[in-house]
Amino acid sequence: MVLAVALALYILAMFALALRVHGRIHDAADFFVAGRRLSLPFATATLFGTWFGAGTLLASADEVRAEGLRAVAMEPLGAGLCLILAGVFFARPLWEAKLLTLGDFYRDRFGGKAEWLFAISAITYLGWIAAQLVGMAGLLNVLFDVPLWVGLVGTTVVALAYTLLGGMWSVTLTDSVQIAVLLCGLAAVVWSVLSGLGDGSLWAGVDALAARVPAAHLVIIPTEKAGELMGWLNLLLIGSLGNLAGNDLMQRVFSAKSARTAQGACIIAGLGYIVIGVGPATLGLAASVLLPPSVTEAVLPALAQQALGPTTTVLFVLALVSAVLSTLDSAILSAATVTARNFIEPMWRGAPDELTLTRWTCVGFAAAALALAFVGESAYSLLEGSYALTLAGPFVPLVFGLFWRRGGQRSAVASLVLGYGITALEMVWPDLDPPVPMPLLALGISAVTYVALALLEPPPAQAEPAAA
Repeated sequence: MVLAVALALYILAMFALALRVHGRIHDAADFFVAGRRLSLPFATATLFGTWFGAGTLLASADEVRAEGLRAVAMEPLGAGLCLILAGVFFARPLWEAKLLTLGDFYRDRFGGKAEWLFAISAITYLGWIAAQLVGMAGLLNVLFDVPLWVGLVGTTVVALAYTLLGGMWSVTLTDSVQIAVLLCGLAAVVWSVLSGLGDGSLWAGVDALAARVPAAHLVIIPTEKAGELMGWLNLLLIGSLGNLAGNDLMQRVFSAKSARTAQGACIIAGLGYIVIGVGPATLGLAASVLLPPSVTEAVLPALAQQALGPTTTVLFVLALVSAVLSTLDSAILSAATVTARNFIEPMWRGAPDELTLTRWTCVGFAAAALALAFVGESAYSLLEGSYALTLAGPFVPLVFGLFWRRGGQRSAVASLVLGYGITALEMVWPDLDPPVPMPLLALGISAVTYVALALLEPPPAQAEPAAA
């Protein structure tokens, strides 16, 4: 009863924050990028909150429980590296372009066809959103015996409602509160589990856990078999490069008040993501020795029920809810903004104003992700699939378009089409067994195609020197 009341009050608090900033939304720039006024703490918080969701807390912990520490390749190691790479190489030039969505970059650099093809990549957010819904519904089912369909629908409605109220402003404010709750809750559960294993001592608990976990589960990088190493590197690259061309990441870059703020927020959030991501991985290992073998999914809620007292259980549940909601609202907003601005609006003459169109698109994406969540695919697979398609498609034109003057619309369009198409082959024919993982094959072919076509095009004209 106490837990249910605390959860209800917490959700009401999120709505109160969203209502507080509702009056700040005057135009698309306010809704899309918070008027480009986010300070370093707020920009860092919303970046961290977007990444640290069900994929890190719930899905990756389940994988660590089953596969050991090699499962951290994509979450949190790959995803954390993605943020760091964004800060070092991409944040400054993209912020200085004064864009509202990443689709604007493809339009300005390569033309309307590339913009349209990039906007198609927003469909990859469906897997990411669905992963959060699946994780949250599983949590509510374990703790409150809420039917899975009720958890899926209820979570969708809550996240969608306060996203619609304030756009990027409400997402940022709620992310900041949610991250504070998340860190407190995660610290509490890690302390409780490890000190329980160590008879009151945290470090003794670490030693006890390492002694009880099979040695194979403590291996982070599998090097004994070439196939296993290739698979691990595939996951690392999908996690670290797959979302660099994601609108959710760059929307936060565009929202920062300066290029330096955008760079710093990405790097700080990435380092923090990797460090704090050790917590869920540790709990996944603990679940492998503390829970019965029959518990293979939603292991963190099950572990919390076994190891925590009433007060820390409440804090832990609020932490999980925070992680899921902070990712959900960000993904819905990012997918809707790029779809409305770069896909629907250019093709629909007489479309509603951009703000209205984007809000309706938010509703459409939330409904589609909910339908996908009902399919029942595991949260980790949904997450992996969404990263892989983004890596193979938009990544190559983004990198070459930013750092190489050669290449135009033909190079970008061919690269996007091949990247999407080759990755989609694996979805249509899952029994395909190429010599390298399909996302890496798609990435390589996409890059070679871009370079070859760019070299066939005449070089861009050099600017005339200024007259003396």
